[in-house]
Amino acid sequence: MKKIFILFIVLIFSCQNTSYTISINGELKKWHKITLTFDGIHSSEYAKENPFLNYRLFVTFIHENEKFVVPGYYAADGNSSETSADSGKIWKVHFRPNKTGKWKYNVSFQKGKNLSLKNLEISGEPTAFDNANGEFIIEKSNKSGKDFRSLGRIKNGDKGYFKFTDKDSIFFKNGTNSPENFLAYEDFDQTYRYQVQNRSGESNPKDLIHKYASHVKDWKKGDPTWKKNKGKGIIGAINYLSNQGVNSIYMISLNILSDGKDVWPYSDHNERYRFDCSKLDQWEIVFDHMEKKGVMLHLLTQETENETLLDNGETSVQRKIYYKELIARFGHHLGIIWNMGEENGPSAPDQWSPIGQTDKQRLDMAKYIKQNNPFEPIIFLHSHADNKSQDKYLNPLIGKGEYDGASMQIGEPKNVNSRIYNFSEKSEIGGKKWIVSLDELGPHWKGVMPDSFDKKHDTIRNHALWGSILAGAGGVEWYFGWKYPHADLTCEDFRSRELWWKQSKIAVDFITNYPMEEMKKSTGLLKNFNTYSFSKKDEIHLIYLPYIKKNIFLNMKSDINYQIKWFNPRSGGKPIYGDKKYTSAKSNHIGQPPFDLNKDWVVVLNKI
Repeated sequence: MKKIFILFIVLIFSCQNTSYTISINGELKKWHKITLTFDGIHSSEYAKENPFLNYRLFVTFIHENEKFVVPGYYAADGNSSETSADSGKIWKVHFRPNKTGKWKYNVSFQKGKNLSLKNLEISGEPTAFDNANGEFIIEKSNKSGKDFRSLGRIKNGDKGYFKFTDKDSIFFKNGTNSPENFLAYEDFDQTYRYQVQNRSGESNPKDLIHKYASHVKDWKKGDPTWKKNKGKGIIGAINYLSNQGVNSIYMISLNILSDGKDVWPYSDHNERYRFDCSKLDQWEIVFDHMEKKGVMLHLLTQETENETLLDNGETSVQRKIYYKELIARFGHHLGIIWNMGEENGPSAPDQWSPIGQTDKQRLDMAKYIKQNNPFEPIIFLHSHADNKSQDKYLNPLIGKGEYDGASMQIGEPKNVNSRIYNFSEKSEIGGKKWIVSLDELGPHWKGVMPDSFDKKHDTIRNHALWGSILAGAGGVEWYFGWKYPHADLTCEDFRSRELWWKQSKIAVDFITNYPMEEMKKSTGLLKNFNTYSFSKKDEIHLIYLPYIKKNIFLNMKSDINYQIKWFNPRSGGKPIYGDKKYTSAKSNHIGQPPFDLNKDWVVVLNKI
């Protein structure tokens, strides 16, 4: 269906009788991106009067009892993704209406020293289109399938899982954690490797940044590009991942001084107060496409090596202006995680980041985003790999309210089940249950190897995939290590793990058919057999068996009868009958699967 773009033009006259135009662009439909574009004050990325710091634009949108105060940003000539312009007189605000019907808006545009970072109660000097107002009518979305615009905003469902606002269904995050420098892409303006690192035991990129050349063939006619033919590699990569059932991409927006040294939003590598309008517009083209393909944006705002780069770790001018720009440009997206930092917190004194943020600083930066992003931001923190550091830095955040989840790095696959469950339970006891996600799997040199080195992926499937899901994880993302081809910083071809994407999708498709919010990790369901189990008491039991024993007996004392089926985690399909159709406490023996007796299986017990 051909898209219909609506355009309204309004003339505003200042006291000097200067006219300014306001246009409303986008499909006027529920959950679709609507952009208010203001033709107003001329400036540039390098203007003496810093447009990112000394002007404050926000628009208040009202619909009956709904109210959103949405920040805006300086957009150069308004088309800088194509022109690479660094100057102009265009300012923009992005909005996502969550209801149909009439919406009214009122504009505030004021000038003052550091005004963009100050509370809205603090006034500046009204200028240009300040106090402009208008209204528009929103209709139902016409999208379907994976497109987030057909499903609504992804939110924290408060029961350990992401939920869609409109469909009231769980979104289980099944993503790629590598390459973490996904945005170090050659077709983005001013994107290059500032310095080639050579650190022992780490992923070390070469001189060249990403091209994703193998995915140009996955770009389809009608997909976006910029500057005629740029962007096909990265857009094609998103298409490929979406087709494989991958629904999130982990990426860093600032890695100055850290791994890669090739991603930053600023107008220059050494700048901290001004932003590259054209580069960020090009990022937005990619993020828009991700949304249409049902792929969540997992945005890491810093790394362990640079967590004190801005304001020495405080949330002051440098950090606020950085977050403000990200919120204004990208906060509207329907599927986005705001991750406050990879491996956040000081590492051991003899390691690569002995200096890091404090508990208060971690809370302050999350609080700033919660207060300034009107779209219910989901906020995570990424952990170190060891239990001691995880407990040290995550435990103080439990029950505070600023954080919605933990992004777990776990060095040893066999620890996945217990560590995911640990923080899920602790957070629930603390008063706000977190979404706990397995987002980086060790050993750090290995992760998920390419299919050419590990076709079966047994260890990852057994302990990491099923271990996390049956502990109550809200998602998984797969890290590529540094030792093998297409590694964490150097991956160019996501087909290198195609066999693994299939296995991960099999598990996600399976578990989302069950009432996950009503289920919990369970133990001791089988006699003399350590397994991963997930249960809704006396109704459903899912038991992952890493191998099959000759005699498998239930360890239940009730008289409930259960239908027994077996699910194949390697090839998927529907659960099937084995050599027994049901059991009870009187028989206890659950039988065996119909084939592959030396492989792993999931036992499905449903009350009958």
